[in-house]
Amino acid sequence: MFYLSVLVLLPIMACFFKASTLSWNEFWSAVWTERTRAAYSLTFGASLVAAFVNLFLGLLIAWVLVRYSFPGKRIMDSLVDLPLALPTAVGGLVYASLYVPNGWLGRFLVPLGIQAAYSRLGIVLVLIFVGLPFAVRTVQPILEEIDPETEEASSSLGATRWQSFRRVIFPALLPALITGFALSFARSIGEYGSVVFVSGNMPYKTEIAPILIVARLEEFAYGEATAIAVVLLVISFSMLVLINRLVRWSRRYAI
Repeated sequence: MFYLSVLVLLPIMACFFKASTLSWNEFWSAVWTERTRAAYSLTFGASLVAAFVNLFLGLLIAWVLVRYSFPGKRIMDSLVDLPLALPTAVGGLVYASLYVPNGWLGRFLVPLGIQAAYSRLGIVLVLIFVGLPFAVRTVQPILEEIDPETEEASSSLGATRWQSFRRVIFPALLPALITGFALSFARSIGEYGSVVFVSGNMPYKTEIAPILIVARLEEFAYGEATAIAVVLLVISFSMLVLINRLVRWSRRYAI
């Protein structure tokens, strides 16, 4: 508890204390402007989209890694953890260079009207990149623990592959899927290093809340920056509490 307090609770308390130095009018004018609302909308919207995509991709990748054997499987399994080891700024630079008009992929996508660099699409792509390992690694151990005999039993009773998945596998995977979604979503909300290189940081268009906080810090508006951070913290904590309740419900459903 002391370790948790030093690393987590004290910084959070300091953030709230710094924000409390502002009056209510100053606090409201700092956290609820047209620019901050646009940043909140993009931050949580892009994070939700990325988390849902990772929910599907994480299940698919975990399924392939657990259920199939193929050449290079160990290498592919190791690559899943690459976003955790790679500096996120490097990931942002790579994505930006790939999708610019003269990039390897951008030269084909831009003529089709698909602008993936310095756009909201680019933000979603890098958030998928940084959050994917959490979705895969939470589902993979559960898949490994599921006894194949249960699927064979359902097949012997006349169930199709979809029915076996929906009635036998999915209930056991549901808590892990919700946990992976929550971890991916939480990781995306606070992401800064990769987004700053691929978004263009245009106010009202491609500026996320963490970038806005840094902008306020560079303006020496520390109170305003911590006020925006408090809003992000409260919303994120509320959503995590809700997701944790869903995890508990899903575990009862699985049982």
